[in-house]
Amino acid sequence: MGTDPHFFMTVKDIFSINDRGTVVSGTIESGIIEVGDEVHLKSANSTRKFVVSGIEISRKVTFKASEGDNVGLLISYLTKDEVQPGDILTC
Repeated sequence: MGTDPHFFMTVKDIFSINDRGTVVSGTIESGIIEVGDEVHLKSANSTRKFVVSGIEISRKVTFKASEGDNVGLLISYLTKDEVQPGDILTC
């Protein structure tokens, strides 16, 4: 995949989509992310791995996003209760 190893994003908001997963939104602070890339979700108590299954920028579906983009990342198998604003996504 094309993920930049320096991908970094702070979670600003969280949404649930029935039968799809959870969307975490924020601004990419560094790096590049693509659909299918593995990300590490770092919260106060743990670090877990998930796969990005969708990306939206300004309500338009895309397959890649980079530094400065305001994005929504669809993360399958992540529930809304497992993530909070302020958590960090990295690669």
